[in-house]
Amino acid sequence: MTKIILLVGSILLLSQCTQMSTQEESRKTKTVEYAIVIHGGAGTITKKNMTDEKEKAYTDALNASLDAGIEILSKGGNAKDAVIEAIKLMEDSPLFNAGKGSVFTHNGENEMDASLMDGATLNAGAVGGVKTIKNPITAAEAVMTNSDHVMMVGEGAENFAISQGLDTIDPSYFKTERRWKSLQRIIEKEKALGANISALADSKYGTVGAVALDKNGNIVAGTSTGGMTNKKFNRIGDSPIIGAGTYANNKTCGVSCTGHGEYFIRYAVAHDVSALMEYKNMSVEQASEYVINNKLKAAGGDGGLIALDANGNYSMPFNTAGMYRGYANDKERVIRIYENKE
Repeated sequence: MTKIILLVGSILLLSQCTQMSTQEESRKTKTVEYAIVIHGGAGTITKKNMTDEKEKAYTDALNASLDAGIEILSKGGNAKDAVIEAIKLMEDSPLFNAGKGSVFTHNGENEMDASLMDGATLNAGAVGGVKTIKNPITAAEAVMTNSDHVMMVGEGAENFAISQGLDTIDPSYFKTERRWKSLQRIIEKEKALGANISALADSKYGTVGAVALDKNGNIVAGTSTGGMTNKKFNRIGDSPIIGAGTYANNKTCGVSCTGHGEYFIRYAVAHDVSALMEYKNMSVEQASEYVINNKLKAAGGDGGLIALDANGNYSMPFNTAGMYRGYANDKERVIRIYENKE
């Protein structure tokens, strides 16, 4: 009887090992040459509140971002450059809450955060609370590549960016009328309610991000944001925090998040997706859907993420009304804004 039990146990163990080995081999087989997935923020984004002109503007901007990344990847360029260029396009657009389109703090300033992570080396760089760096994602790259640190903030990060020859600009460049009016509306509501409502900031979580897979099989993820409208006391969210808003590991996937940052920090959302893939053998879609639409939602956290695995498989889950998002590889392209793939 003992021998039979041992034999059955051995067969089950062998079956599990074979299954895990097959899954691992499947992950290592690229189904596309290269791929990139992007997002431009999540929140109360609905068709009924969107004009045709505005929808076209967002669609064109997302396509331009994908174009910038695909142009690099298709020529054999690396994932890091593709992510940076894709994000820079969105940072330069006033449509998104990053770079040029950044929201205002309670004090009427623009404070930006960004991060970048390399899935091959697990090297990462981030900046927080910067006010004069034209493209914060380039500063995140400089921290990752040319320093011994992972994160720099405020004036120190700006001084480092200057030492690296990055483009800096007068803070007035980031001041847009649209974002200024948004701040004034929220301040008026705050006065009327007698409470801080910065967390509700028009019910939109403005962040931009990109994850790319290059022909060499390397994955890089990046995220950039202007933060939360009406934020106070130099608040910093999840976007520049590795493991919360950004994560990349060639063994699993790359992730960039957008949402109510405090929840993404508490639940280490970006890393959690990777961990579920590594420890539970979940697919990138299973892991990201579970984290966003089960775990995070149950905790009261709103937002979404984009993720890309080593096969070029992607996922773009969100638990809000919409999320600006897109995906492209050497075979297909997808642009979406609303829920249910509208």
